[in-house]
Amino acid sequence: MGTHRKALRTTAVGAVSATLIAGGVLGFTPAAQAAANSVRFVDITGDGGTTLKANVVTPAGADGPHRYPLLVMPTSWGFPQVQYLAQAQKLADSGYVVVAYNVRGFWQSGGGIEVAGPPDVADASKVIDWALANTPSDAGHIGMAGVSYGAGISLLAAAHDKRIKAVASLSGWADLIDSIYSGRTEHSEATALLDGVGLVTGRPSAETSEVFKDFFASDLSKEQELIDWGKKRSAATYVDQINKNGAAIMLANAWGDTIFPPNQIADFYHTLTGPKRLELRPGDHATAELTGLFGLPNDVWTDTERWFDHYLRGEDNGIDREQPVELKSRSTGGYEGYPDWKSVGVTRRKIALAGTATVHANVDSGADGGIVFLSSILDQVAQLPPVASIPLLPRRWAAVWQSERYADAQQVRGTATLHTTLTPTAESGTLVAYLYDVGPLGLGKLVTNAPYTWHGRTPGKAFDVDLDLFSTAYDVPAGHRLALVIDTVDPLYVEHNPSGAQLTFSSPVDDPSYVSVPLREQ
Repeated sequence: MGTHRKALRTTAVGAVSATLIAGGVLGFTPAAQAAANSVRFVDITGDGGTTLKANVVTPAGADGPHRYPLLVMPTSWGFPQVQYLAQAQKLADSGYVVVAYNVRGFWQSGGGIEVAGPPDVADASKVIDWALANTPSDAGHIGMAGVSYGAGISLLAAAHDKRIKAVASLSGWADLIDSIYSGRTEHSEATALLDGVGLVTGRPSAETSEVFKDFFASDLSKEQELIDWGKKRSAATYVDQINKNGAAIMLANAWGDTIFPPNQIADFYHTLTGPKRLELRPGDHATAELTGLFGLPNDVWTDTERWFDHYLRGEDNGIDREQPVELKSRSTGGYEGYPDWKSVGVTRRKIALAGTATVHANVDSGADGGIVFLSSILDQVAQLPPVASIPLLPRRWAAVWQSERYADAQQVRGTATLHTTLTPTAESGTLVAYLYDVGPLGLGKLVTNAPYTWHGRTPGKAFDVDLDLFSTAYDVPAGHRLALVIDTVDPLYVEHNPSGAQLTFSSPVDDPSYVSVPLREQ
């Protein structure tokens, strides 16, 4: 295990502590409300005979022949089985049977951590089987919901079990590789956090341990194996099956999610053909829905219940007539509705990346994406994203281009794209691109970023780089500029630049370099 991985696991231990505290509170809060509904803690036999620890909440007075819609909720990565009890109580009050279960490999459930592998998908169907046999559940009205790990498993289950009629995926993923290996770059802080939490709260399977080891080793000989492993665990791989089965899919994620960035969810949403809804809000991984886990008012959970009320209970609550894409800007408090994802940033403004710039690798210029979780949470609660003094960035280690000063506010919405010509001095390397909102004093607030890695290139030979930055919604005030910064080191990602490497960016006359910024239609 590398030193970097050990250091990141220290962060993971802190996250686990927060998880345990949250679990303890969640375990206490619903207990005071339990009198109204029936709560049982049960063992369910999952795939291959694995024992899954679960809790069942049924509506008050549920007896006799009456059947209720069923909601199955797999827990998040590292969370105990009481995670959803506050929401389960509310849902049971509304007339649902709710079965929440600890996924295999974590806490008291048996088996090993499979990272949403085939055994996890099979477990979901086994839980449905058990619920239909042991609770007053209606076989014709079944839904699944979950946060993070539970969200990913719910989407995968909808592809493999046509009994599932509706899904609410909260802070989940659709493409695991595009989440933790986007731009062919290892998202090291986020993945080390998952690795550390898994080791503290669960038992990784032999395959999972090997995959994490190969991932952190950046072993190119194992790259295709890693991609194949991730695709098997990605709902996007099975989108045709999901569409054929026809489940109504609600996707809710955060702009600043450092584990599952929003691009891959938006791309997945576009491929769905059945009833669908996409919600994107400020925050980091699972922070937008966190207060709802404590039973507090929460927009994500409110819409989740409305989604199930319509698609499982047939309630005419209007959610199917609302704009299916709902966005909340990181800069303003209101929601914006769109008919589809492609309508979000219909206007695009290019910033020319003129001239030639050479940067030296291996040194963090001071521009970076922040700290996993902490930075996006600060942005969510206080609108304080990572900052950098753009004039003071050392040009030896950072290339910088700026737009003109904008007379009017610029409402950035969607996915900014970078196109440039790069000439490296080594066959492998990494760059990280950042888009900043720059105020009158030169202080830049991070709008978005993304990494890009290449291998097997000819040193000294130019090639095109096309990179999608992470999707966002951010308002640039009037009088500010946008700046694109490119450097080679960011603590969030693994760097592949050999010692002494240099990167030269140019803008040929017949193929000019630019960053294209999507703007909301005014």
